[in-house]
Amino acid sequence: MESIDSVKQLFYLCLFAILSTDLLLVHGQSVETYPRNVTSSEGRNASLLCRSTSPLVYCRFEVPGERALQLSNAFDKNPELKYFGEGLDKGDCGVAIQHVKSKNNGPVKCFLGTQDGDELQAEIPLVIALPPQRPEIKINTDQRRNSFEIDQDFQATCVSRDGRPPAVLYWFLDEEPITEGLSQPRVVDSLTGHNTTLYSVAQTLNRRLKATDDRKFLICRSVHPADQPQEDRFQLQVRYRPQPSQEINVYGLNLGETALVNVTISANPRPRTEWSIDGLVVPQGAQQDRYESYQPVDLGNGQYNVTLSIAGLTAEDTKKTYYLKASNEFGFQDYSIHISSSPRLSATGIDSGSIIGIIIGIAILLVIISVIVFARATGKWCFSDKHIKSKTTATV
Repeated sequence: MESIDSVKQLFYLCLFAILSTDLLLVHGQSVETYPRNVTSSEGRNASLLCRSTSPLVYCRFEVPGERALQLSNAFDKNPELKYFGEGLDKGDCGVAIQHVKSKNNGPVKCFLGTQDGDELQAEIPLVIALPPQRPEIKINTDQRRNSFEIDQDFQATCVSRDGRPPAVLYWFLDEEPITEGLSQPRVVDSLTGHNTTLYSVAQTLNRRLKATDDRKFLICRSVHPADQPQEDRFQLQVRYRPQPSQEINVYGLNLGETALVNVTISANPRPRTEWSIDGLVVPQGAQQDRYESYQPVDLGNGQYNVTLSIAGLTAEDTKKTYYLKASNEFGFQDYSIHISSSPRLSATGIDSGSIIGIIIGIAILLVIISVIVFARATGKWCFSDKHIKSKTTATV
């Protein structure tokens, strides 16, 4: 007896599964929606279409905030809601909303009556976009005297509040896009007093600070279909010791005159400098023997020009190595500088005088070739007929 009951239960389960599958085919798979979801702003139009594979007897729509309406090609009772599609006989059941309102936000439902007596149903989410507030950048990393240090782990979060749908966030350093170190955006729902769901989105940036980040603007920009892009910005102040550089060469100094040796270094804050020549130390702002060291000149963006003047430059001076030490509260850096009275070499290693000589030589060669070709073509000089005949007679 128990086995018979089990068989009955299994039969009813199978029958229920078959009926459920048929129901899904009627109510789901046989209706296509275009588009699958719609986002629009207040005052704009929106067109939504439900399509069946068979002709329809009626087409009914339920739009949030509006009365349910039977729509067809001949419907003209509501100028704000019109039939959209190629006709009921084509299986099209669509609505064109002339001016969407905030109350229309939500699922738009369509009901399609077929000639077989079935009613198919589908829905299209309609989102009426509402602009968010201006985004805000929150700095999560502690600052020291309103600045950060090089190689410090930096974290900031950008939040765009109360928009519908959620805004899309983009990060920039000045105008250079930031694509690394970004978390996945986090969306949090929030309800207003009018039972309207708004969305706040947040994204976090993690970055290892570089010297080149100093004084640049960190920008978070929100993009939303209901508003123009909005942004918040924060200027980074990055402190670091003078940065290393490859061996420095200074060319084009004139022998017998006062030579100015200029070196550009990167540091923040302003560095203190001193020169060392053959054991003679010349601090910034001081003069020793024929050498004078000037105060560093701020060029902006953490760049400083450091100058050493040498009175009455001699050939012996160009054989020396000049050492520069720059330091601030974050450390120091040593530089070695070589000077020369020769002009700067080109990228090919050939100086400008040699290049000019090569060009002149090529030009002369081209002139000679042109003269020879001209003489042969016109029979002049050594290519004349008389000269050729005499050469031929001598050979015979």
